[in-house]
Amino acid sequence: MRLLSAVRGLQRVGGAAHCQPRRGLAALMLGVLLLALPILPAWPDSYPSRPIHLIVNFAPGGTGDIVARLVGAKLQSNLGQSVIVENRPGAGGTLGARDVANATPDGYTLTVAQTPEIAINPFFMKGAGYDPRKDLQPLALAGVVPLALVVPTSAPYSTMAEFVKFMRTTDQAITFASAGVGTPGHLAGEYLKLRLNNKMTHVPYKGAAPALNDVVGGQVDFYFPGFPAAVPLTQGGKVKLLAVSSAKRAPAAPDIPTVAEATGITNFDFTLWVGFFGPHGLPPDVAEKLNTEINKIIMEPDIKSRLENDGAQVSALSIPQFSSFVQREIDKYKDIIKAADIKSE
Repeated sequence: MRLLSAVRGLQRVGGAAHCQPRRGLAALMLGVLLLALPILPAWPDSYPSRPIHLIVNFAPGGTGDIVARLVGAKLQSNLGQSVIVENRPGAGGTLGARDVANATPDGYTLTVAQTPEIAINPFFMKGAGYDPRKDLQPLALAGVVPLALVVPTSAPYSTMAEFVKFMRTTDQAITFASAGVGTPGHLAGEYLKLRLNNKMTHVPYKGAAPALNDVVGGQVDFYFPGFPAAVPLTQGGKVKLLAVSSAKRAPAAPDIPTVAEATGITNFDFTLWVGFFGPHGLPPDVAEKLNTEINKIIMEPDIKSRLENDGAQVSALSIPQFSSFVQREIDKYKDIIKAADIKSE
């Protein structure tokens, strides 16, 4: 209606417009066009205007799930919109990650992704259906944690040295769990198999929680979950924590040796990191807003302390810094897979 009224007004002054300077007619026409234009919202002011979905690519109870719910609750408060955490496990984390890669790049569907579905499985498994370097936008790194080598409380060994001796001398079949094919825990177990006992059998699960349940129940012999997922079970006396998988001891558990120390495998260095990603093509101002908000949250004293107590190293990275970190991780795990001759199952 505004446009129609403006055009009729222009018609009424049409005869007079021939006598007016061309400058006046041009200004009048420009005014009509401006009236006709819709008022477009500015991203920084309007985003988010509806709930944000955080997709976790593994089952509830794992490291990524813990971080998603911890940060998501704060993000909801800071942004003034609901933040819904959804678990979509399967195919080593690639099912949920692929959903996000194919989502509309508007900032309302994000993934709290980990090492497997970003740095390993898209280049390790057949048919992942996405390339994280091209199809996902890195937003923020939440933290980097070591893996914790845990065994059942009923196991006949209580130290890493005793466990190494057992693995090197036993004739029994040994099984190790993982949260899925291509996870860091899977690769860590395969590397131990290569170096210590080639009779080990890999038992993949759909996430850390079911894998940990079977360690607690004694159905498998050991597992490398992320350190945060192992801490409550260790403190509750449900599993024994023998070692950490990182090159250096974890600040949260300085008395726990590294696998490298106990085995002499000097290049044994496996970690699990958690980061936030969106679909490729996110508006830059939305990506920057999310980076700023997430970094602000992870550096809040209570959140940072919680993450560090769970063994995480926390630092606020810019989007370019996080993108470079992701590329280095991809290169690292490609080298590990090649060196250990690990095959996709």
